Amino acid sequence: LLMKRQCNCDKEDLWFLPGPPEEEPDDLPPGPRAEPPDTVVIEDWEKAEGAHTARLAKVAGRLGAMDDRLLRGPEGWRHRLALIEAADLSWFAGDRVSPDRLALWVSMRLSGVQDDSEALARAGWAVRRLTGGPEPMVDLAAFLDRRDPEKFEDNAERFDERAGSWLDVMTAAVDLHPITRACMGFHLWSLAGLGQYGDRIEAAVTAGRIAASDGNGAVFAPLAMGGAGGLGASGRPADRLARWLDEMETGCLTAMRHLDDLEAWATRAEAETAALSGKTPPNLLVALTEWPLVSAPMAQTLTGASRAAVQRNLAWMEARGLIREVTGQGRFRMWQAAT
Repeated sequence: LLMKRQCNCDKEDLWFLPGPPEEEPDDLPPGPRAEPPDTVVIEDWEKAEGAHTARLAKVAGRLGAMDDRLLRGPEGWRHRLALIEAADLSWFAGDRVSPDRLALWVSMRLSGVQDDSEALARAGWAVRRLTGGPEPMVDLAAFLDRRDPEKFEDNAERFDERAGSWLDVMTAAVDLHPITRACMGFHLWSLAGLGQYGDRIEAAVTAGRIAASDGNGAVFAPLAMGGAGGLGASGRPADRLARWLDEMETGCLTAMRHLDDLEAWATRAEAETAALSGKTPPNLLVALTEWPLVSAPMAQTLTGASRAAVQRNLAWMEARGLIREVTGQGRFRMWQAAT
């Protein structure tokens, strides 16, 4: 009877049993959260590409037309466009290397007292990479001429690691159009820590090469010829890609118009110099096609002719209106094709 009465009692009277668990406030600080993968940015650029599909197709067509034109044209056209693009990029980056100073530096390694040798070296590197060299997606370190030093501080981040992170994202974005992928790579450049040892010329040259990677004639896609407005670093991916496409289309049209004028000039110049004897006149025409500006010492080096022969032929061409002198000086004169 005692046991039955004990079992029928209320459970609340069983003081010796543990009570219900109570919810206590969690005052502990939140623990570390997993960082999103670097490739998460690709989704934003995929959406941006989808929003500009028609525009992208039009710009790709412009670039394809330029690629075909350069494939059928002389080799000097590529070199000429690379010099123009490199000089424009130097102004975008703040180096302000003029085309005549860049031409003298690339052809003869000549520089003036007032010239910045490091700025000339950066622009000269741009010319070399805009005309050929390693593929950036294959060996970025060789493309940039950059390696980690032998003695390296323990707390410093290695260049190979920064380059590897950037390349991993670019490789994962293989489904993007090369033009879109180039735009993404340019804007991720500083985030990957690749810009701290140089300037934005490296990023722009690398992007220009990637954008034209599907072509056979054009080594790079012109970015600065269109005004460099597409190289701005503000806005959402969709806004950045829109500016990128606008400036690239303008750059392609500018390059094509330049080649049209140059081809018409070459036809006229060859016809007028056909009666001249010797190798100097045709060699001068090749030099004037390949270089936007030519001085007498440059022409002497490029053609292998004597100084007297070069000056005589330059004077003859200037008198016929085939070339024009652009410095207005008595010394250190430079000429360009009168397109």
